[in-house]
Amino acid sequence: MHGVLKLLFIRHAQSTGNQEKRMQGHGEFALSELGRQQAEKLARRLLTEAWFPSHVYSSPLQRAAETTQILVEYFQTAPLPAAVSDLIDAAVTSPMDSLVERRRSLQVEFADELKEFQNGILQGLTWAEAMSQYPDLCQALESSLDWIPIPGAESLEAARSRARQFIQSLLQQHKNGDHVWIVTHSWIMQHLIAELLECDRSWRLRASNTALFEFWIDRDRWERADQNRFNTDLWQVFRFNDSKHLQ
Repeated sequence: MHGVLKLLFIRHAQSTGNQEKRMQGHGEFALSELGRQQAEKLARRLLTEAWFPSHVYSSPLQRAAETTQILVEYFQTAPLPAAVSDLIDAAVTSPMDSLVERRRSLQVEFADELKEFQNGILQGLTWAEAMSQYPDLCQALESSLDWIPIPGAESLEAARSRARQFIQSLLQQHKNGDHVWIVTHSWIMQHLIAELLECDRSWRLRASNTALFEFWIDRDRWERADQNRFNTDLWQVFRFNDSKHLQ
């Protein structure tokens, strides 16, 4: 598929909160040393693939923002892959010239809709700490698969609603030819992807740190109501929960 809208959802790299097995929520946790290495490996992989973004969206939470910063800075400063560099040196016109200009001018837009689950009184705690502080709540959470409200936390409906708002805005603002990075968190990513797939349920996705979920969309045909809605040439899952750069 050429000239499509490409969407690359990226889970942030490992944070100190991940390392300590904390329920981070909206808490601010920096990347761990391993997390910085993970983000650098991902940056090298995407540059090798010449996956140049035209637009970048990120959760403003520190662990996502730091991941985004590493990716963007690498793309702006690292030497181009040989195959791309050779084309530029050979004076190939517009696509390569546009690519060089794109990486110089790359800007990040921070979106609150991309934040992780707002988990109320459990924010920043390990499960052991939560069990000590809120034993009745934790026992209830462990004993039932049904959703149990956590004091101070957002509801599932609120989370799905902000995911819907982001995806609808994304599709309204972007066109074929745009290549978009969306750097976010594992829990809210489940709802973002469900919204993109127009699914009335959210499904569990066990995304590892820096995992990639990539979708190619023929944006010009997105609103069509005929049988092309079922034409899999027009919308493709290009990769799903891909973290082979960490192997």
